[in-house]
Amino acid sequence: MPVALLALAISAFAIGTTEFVIMGLLPEVAGDLGVSIPSAGLLISGYALGVVVGAPLLTVLGGRLPRKKMLLGLMVLFIAGNLVSALADTYGLLMTGRVVAALAHGAFFGIGSVVAADLVAPQRRASAIALMFTGLTVANVLGVPMGTALGQALGWRSTFWAVTALGVIGLLGIVFLVPRQEARQGDLRGELAVFRNPQVWLALLMTAFGFAGVFASFTYIAPMMTEVAGFSSGAVTWLLVLFGVGLFAGNLLGGKAGDRSVMKSVVVILISLAAVLTAFVFTAHSPVLAAITIVLFGAAGFATVPPLQIRVMQTAQGAPALASAANIAAFNLGNAGGAWLGGLAIERGLGYTSPNWIGALLAVGGLVVAVVSILLDRRVSSGTGAGASEARQKDRKMVPLAN
Repeated sequence: MPVALLALAISAFAIGTTEFVIMGLLPEVAGDLGVSIPSAGLLISGYALGVVVGAPLLTVLGGRLPRKKMLLGLMVLFIAGNLVSALADTYGLLMTGRVVAALAHGAFFGIGSVVAADLVAPQRRASAIALMFTGLTVANVLGVPMGTALGQALGWRSTFWAVTALGVIGLLGIVFLVPRQEARQGDLRGELAVFRNPQVWLALLMTAFGFAGVFASFTYIAPMMTEVAGFSSGAVTWLLVLFGVGLFAGNLLGGKAGDRSVMKSVVVILISLAAVLTAFVFTAHSPVLAAITIVLFGAAGFATVPPLQIRVMQTAQGAPALASAANIAAFNLGNAGGAWLGGLAIERGLGYTSPNWIGALLAVGGLVVAVVSILLDRRVSSGTGAGASEARQKDRKMVPLAN
């Protein structure tokens, strides 16, 4: 794999750390700024909203720029947002910093996915994207626990100073390691036209359902482990590390599976995710089984990322970066929706394991969408006769992306 992917992975590590580390620092932030825990929790929602808005908007606005320059500009925006967060002395200023940093999130992963795919041979593109997203998974294994510990020891602002420094390292890596790539030549109307393809929307729905299933359960992993499995609150950090290990392994396995067959891997992974979440309803009552299931949960949850990202890029070849950024927005919409549905189940008195049932059902929803997408592909292929072989080849490996 090209060394340029390392620069993308480092940047992804910084972005993933700043997204999730706030969850472990809510008490410190709330106490220092004089707001309630629920108000501090809105910093997570604000970030997600920034991703949803920024992903397609900045991708479109930067469509005429060479991709390397666009990545550099996004990292500068990310650094600025975290710098504002580190200097924030009011809740409003911290929220502003979070939203500014989030604006760069979706566009970076969307454009970065296209850059990563173009750095390697067609049959290795899913693995290249997985390697970039490895930075995001390692952020959950190392960045979030270390950032939480740093913030608890030296104050929450120290964490944002550290993330700012990581952003600078990622920026320098892109400057020196990522080769120049030309801007796309299509106009905005032509790029938006790819969303007329129903397969693009089906791919985005698969992403939203799949990650809604993941976050329906993951959002409430701490009370589930302490109230049901019987772990101490101090053990939750290490359980999150186990989850991160699963993410790391699943991301790489998903990339290799996606290189072989995109839609087959999506179907198998969504079935696995639904099965693991169903089992989690029962294994959550045993500390040992719960710990094992958390690893499997992380692996099944994040194995979906590379093939789903590739699928979106396949179905939107006229505007792969824009569709890829829209897919990141779909991830975050799924995160928000899944967390809301899981919380609703708990509020209705269904218990702390009920989000696992919700997550399993959402994963099945994604599976249904995947089956519809496959059937639509077959219908189109059978209608074109000679196009059937071409469609099968398209699923096995990524066709060249349009500039």
